[in-house]
Amino acid sequence: MDIRRTFDILPAQQAKFPKADCMAAKRDGSWQKMSTQEAIDQINLVSLGLVKLGLKKDDKVALIAMNRPEWMLADSGISQIGAVVVPMYPSITIEDYKHIFSDADVKAVLVSDEKLHEKVLAATEGMNIAHDHIFSFDKIDGARHFSELLDMGREGNPADLEPLKAAVQPDDLLTLIYTSGTTGKPKGVMLSHDNLLSNLRSAAPFVPVGPKDKALSFLPLCHIFERMVTYLYMTHGVSIYYAESMETIADNLREVKPEIFTTVPRLLEKVYEKIVAKGHTLEGVSKKLFFWALDLGLKYDTQKDQGFLYNTQLALANKFIFNKWREALGGNLRCIVSGGGALQPRLARVFWAGGIRVMEGYGLTETSPVIAVGGFEPENNLIGTVGPLIDNIEVKIAPDGEILTRSASVMKGYYNQPEKTAEAIDADSWFHTGDIGEFVQNRFLKITDRKKEMFKTSGGKYVAPQVIESKVKESPLVEQIMVVGDGRKFPSALVVPAMDELKSWGKKNGVEIGSLADAVQNEKVIKLYNNLIHGYNNDFAHWEQVKKIVLVPRQWSVETGEMTPTMKLKRKVISENMKDVIESIYEFNEKR
Repeated sequence: MDIRRTFDILPAQQAKFPKADCMAAKRDGSWQKMSTQEAIDQINLVSLGLVKLGLKKDDKVALIAMNRPEWMLADSGISQIGAVVVPMYPSITIEDYKHIFSDADVKAVLVSDEKLHEKVLAATEGMNIAHDHIFSFDKIDGARHFSELLDMGREGNPADLEPLKAAVQPDDLLTLIYTSGTTGKPKGVMLSHDNLLSNLRSAAPFVPVGPKDKALSFLPLCHIFERMVTYLYMTHGVSIYYAESMETIADNLREVKPEIFTTVPRLLEKVYEKIVAKGHTLEGVSKKLFFWALDLGLKYDTQKDQGFLYNTQLALANKFIFNKWREALGGNLRCIVSGGGALQPRLARVFWAGGIRVMEGYGLTETSPVIAVGGFEPENNLIGTVGPLIDNIEVKIAPDGEILTRSASVMKGYYNQPEKTAEAIDADSWFHTGDIGEFVQNRFLKITDRKKEMFKTSGGKYVAPQVIESKVKESPLVEQIMVVGDGRKFPSALVVPAMDELKSWGKKNGVEIGSLADAVQNEKVIKLYNNLIHGYNNDFAHWEQVKKIVLVPRQWSVETGEMTPTMKLKRKVISENMKDVIESIYEFNEKR
């Protein structure tokens, strides 16, 4: 069956390999499975219900929920009638909701729970969105339940959908995704059915999955990475199990035993940190064996056979130590695909050494999203890079180092912003990513920094803060870091300590660690972090080295407005919030 629109995927799955567990979610303590045919039937009811509600082609429908089957049912149900899905992060502010609802001219909203329903009611106050056009997936007093939309659909005839589906063309707008906006108001990225499907087809040969496999899904579906991968899973008959929450991922992995999942680097960092923390609690021979295996793993190289002795030792480490890591991740894991940020090379090395292949990828919302991904095969995976380009994707490096790309996956443009579109996509159809990069060995793409985030010291030297931050974050003592110094004599850093690791250090060194606010005032703690930063400075040129640090007494978060929903630093916001602190770093030194 020809897949020309995203809503063609499940009918194709039903024709080729119908699944009893197309999708599954845990409810009341057990996994509730939905077959491919059941999913198709529910999708049709969503479409018919929306038509009954008065929605038509090109109308915008907001979708605000964490991952669950209803998300995907709504996604296809909306797109089947030619309406446009506007996915939104549950964690963004009411002001962001207002901006997106207004900019996109949203006609209806689907939300998951009571808290989000309240946020949506607050955001839509005074807007032209009728309350009876807001539905919730959970049952909430005073809200229309999703089942009401399905009941409205039962009044229609599925045959009536055929002309509506036929009217949807591959180049039609599928979704409007508002980028998280590290530098101002979110922009609506316009992606067509063909944008997503072309990326799916280009990425598919790199992802080793088939109809016997299961995936655990927990990265937000409102992010293009998880959404495209979900379409890819469905196209290849992979059963998708939705994690209950971010807190239950470890339990859900052991229950589902998936062959694959996607993640962001921070989650892998947390897994690694928990494993290492557990290693510290061991005693005697067990502890020595654990850290012997860990040290072996940190030396792993996908590109190099390190000889008989290393390979023999690694086999033993896998038998006695790393096998427990694999069991903790379900026992069947074939690979992990990591995206959304830079993965620390040490994490990739250790997981690969332990038989868990981590494929680091790169892309943007504007590119649907994947541009490159590290291969499943060791020879196609160079740790420290984002791998080779996927099929049918062009990339060139501009004279200033910026990565430019051209393909059928590149967006149609920014919604209602032709000037911004013209800035991003040049006359020759090259999309300017804003990332700085290079090719290693003429085939592996390496990201070195964000073009807009580079700054120049007062001495005229350019500094790439992300490179420094990524290196320093290799230390488990560092939770967050932001390098500053634009127009200053030298770079400095704002550092948020990792409390669990700091407390562990305190116990070993006789230093009482109470609250984070107290810890950052402790002279021994300050000395610890100064020495830590000094050690990492050896990896950088003199003008790049961090000369001063300030320990920050709280974490930056989405809630404080200092992080994007994809966990990127909002540098301008943090700089403004900590303006006095930053000034105090340079005040004495720059008066000299």
